[in-house]
Amino acid sequence: MRPSHYLALAAIGLPAPALANSGSVSIEIPRMSVNTYRKPYVAVWIENEGGQQVKMVTVLHDQARIGARWLPDLRMWWRKGGRAMDMPSDGISGPTRAPGRHTIPLRGLEGLAAGNYSVVVEAVRENGGRELVKVPFSLTPGRAANASASGSRELGAVSVTVRP
Repeated sequence: MRPSHYLALAAIGLPAPALANSGSVSIEIPRMSVNTYRKPYVAVWIENEGGQQVKMVTVLHDQARIGARWLPDLRMWWRKGGRAMDMPSDGISGPTRAPGRHTIPLRGLEGLAAGNYSVVVEAVRENGGRELVKVPFSLTPGRAANASASGSRELGAVSVTVRP
């Protein structure tokens, strides 16, 4: 979109895109001492202030068992839009990850208007627990944003970085 179009959008009262080029979400999956450890299914999405999903980022799940019972166990993701998705979804779904720190790119942020958002990370393990972590951040034109939060069991530190 050309800069002159942003002025036109502002003149008629529509929010202009925030122009964030890229970003990333860093997720820590903690190592657990349990008899049978299963890698967690993880869903990451962006919500607006009203709690509506505005962007699906990724879903990490067992690629061999698409549609198996564990995808609906990502309860919030399933309710917010997961049930409407066809899996596997190109560019969004991927395999589960082993314990450790993983960085997931945030693409397509330029389509979001300036404002307050949350990156939501939900994790669930077969025969394990479930956890949801929200990381609020502000999307402002020309400004970087950094935010973090921490889980207590299924997720460790979760951090969000947005670059202008």
